[in-house]
Amino acid sequence: MNAMVLKSTVLACSMLSIGLAATGTAPAQQPAAPYPAMAPLDRYLMPDRETEIALARSAAPPALSTNAEILVLASDGYHSVVPGKNGFTCLVERGWMSPLDSPDFWNPKLRGPICYNPPAVRSILPYTILRTKLILGGNSKAQMSQSIQASLAGSLLPVPEPGAMSYMMSKDGYLGDAAAHWHPHLMFHLPRMGASGWGANLAGSPVILNTDFTEGPEPESIFMVLIDHWSDGSPASENGSRGHQP
Repeated sequence: MNAMVLKSTVLACSMLSIGLAATGTAPAQQPAAPYPAMAPLDRYLMPDRETEIALARSAAPPALSTNAEILVLASDGYHSVVPGKNGFTCLVERGWMSPLDSPDFWNPKLRGPICYNPPAVRSILPYTILRTKLILGGNSKAQMSQSIQASLAGSLLPVPEPGAMSYMMSKDGYLGDAAAHWHPHLMFHLPRMGASGWGANLAGSPVILNTDFTEGPEPESIFMVLIDHWSDGSPASENGSRGHQP
């Protein structure tokens, strides 16, 4: 979701470290990771169901999200609280849906509203459900990854279906401390493949391959296409990419 921002941040930090080392003024120790472990569970939960439902629906235009199924996070995982009529499913992702090495993996502030289309509901959403259940069950990152890989090996999880895609167009999401609000975008979920087939990550191309997920346990490549408006139709330039912190 926030590959470009994270890469820019990593590059900037790397260049700063090189410069400090060259001048002999490198710091004595590295700063501690901001979120080294899971926070208390209540920090990941939202204050009430209606607030989470509204945030989940904000991921996509009302023409889609009004009739979508809505999932809400509880202490044991996601639960369906609003039945759907159009095959779409909307929910709010938490930090543990980030890449395994992301500094925001345990960030309790992260809120990622997302709406999956029917092929993604069948073939991508199961990974969100399983990741969340494993993490809330007390599994470590490594244990979670091993469980997903074992399920894949046993053909208990699907591969991305043709046409699987999702909407992330909310003004009110918070995609991490570096990305913050970022940009409204669409995500296309495909089996593992390189960037060249989509012309992704090239100068002037509107398509981004999120390479941060290539080392994760899920068998997918995520191509993102930035769009110029939020789910309510307002121009993205109104909020920029900064957004707000919940």
